[in-house]
Formats: sequence, structure tokens, C-alpha cells
Amino acid sequence: MFVVLLRRSLAYTLERAGYRISALENAEDALAIAEHDPPGLVLLDIGLPGMDGLEAVGHFQERMLAPVIFLTARRRTLDQALGLELGGDDYITKPFDVNVLLARIRAVLRRSQHPIITRAEQTLLAVGDLVIDPAAHTVTVGGRHVDLAPREFGLLYALAIEAGHVVSVDDLAALVWGAEFEGEPQVVYVHLRWLCEKLEEDPHHPRRIVMLREVGYKLEPQAA
Repeated sequence: MFVVLLRRSLAYTLERAGYRISALENAEDALAIAEHDPPGLVLLDIGLPGMDGLEAVGHFQERMLAPVIFLTARRRTLDQALGLELGGDDYITKPFDVNVLLARIRAVLRRSQHPIITRAEQTLLAVGDLVIDPAAHTVTVGGRHVDLAPREFGLLYALAIEAGHVVSVDDLAALVWGAEFEGEPQVVYVHLRWLCEKLEEDPHHPRRIVMLREVGYKLEPQAA
């Protein structure tokens, strides 16, 4: 089930694609319905009357685990970046091709059901004083617990399994978000910036997550 904050035309298109839809005009009504009928995915327009999408995503995350795709007509990188930082799984700018939106929906649902880390890979992974426990979904730095969102965790894990080696932005996007996101660097940059804020002593001069311009990123071990 989806909570879709769009007009009836889009709801009709999604119903024809086989999805069960609740189409609401504002976030307050969507949250009220989601309380007793939890959604499988939320399409959340940033430019809503009353509570806007950037505020609403926090309320959705407090009450349910459904992935969120932001829709924006503003064509502003700030909106897209802030939406992802607040917990969105993807964004798409209006006007958009319906087939592109349907492909993004399928990709986000697939990722939410099939995480990057398989059961065979669920062993402790240490890179210097940074320790990742995939089974428990925890990260510690020098013994200090670091709370990471699912995509941040997946991105860190993708870098950790190639620690000391450069991983391209396209490869990171494909590994963590899916092949559909190759050529979509913004989603990677946003989550890497947030990772640096949580992992680095000086996020403006990172030493763990190192960027090699026009090549990619690598995770460097740091001593305790």
C-alpha cells in the first residue's frame, strides 16, 4: 500500500500498474491514514500545503519503516539534498516521465526488501578503529557507537569491504541504491557528507573517507 501525496491522475496511473493507493492532498491526512494502514512506500511531495514534505518525513519515520521517495517541482539541489539527509530514499523532479517514476518505485521497493548485506557476509569487519557488525547493523569508532541510517550503513559497508581501495561514485550508487542510480551522483554525495559528519573528527577535512577527485572515494584505516 502506498500513501501518495499527488493528484488523482498519478494515483490512477499507479493503480493501473497494480499498486493499492491512498491519494491524499496533505501530510496530516496521510499520517492519519498511515497510522491504521501502514504503507509499503511513501511518495511525498515537498511542496505541500500546511506541513511540507521535508517536515512530514520525520513524522513518517517516527511511526513506520516505509521507504520514502520525494517529489519536487522546485528544481533545487538544496531541496533534493535536504530531503535525502532527512531520510528520503530517493527523489525525482517534476515534471517526470511516469515510466521513470515506476522504475524508481520498483528499485526502492526492491532495495527495501533485499538489503546490500547477505547472510554469508554477516561477520565483523574492522578497518582500523572502525568496526562494522553487519548482523547487528551497528558501527563503532574507537569503541564509540555511531548511529547510522540504513543507506549510510550500506554506503560505509561498501567502502569498508574495499578499504584502502578507491570505489567510483557510480559503483557506490549501484551497490547501495541499485543499477538504476548509476549516473546519479547527488544521492551518493549527500550520504557521504552525512557519514563524514558522523565519523570524522573534522568533517571538513576528512581522513577516513577520502575523496580522489574525478576518481572516487576510499576508506582509510585510522588508529585508535
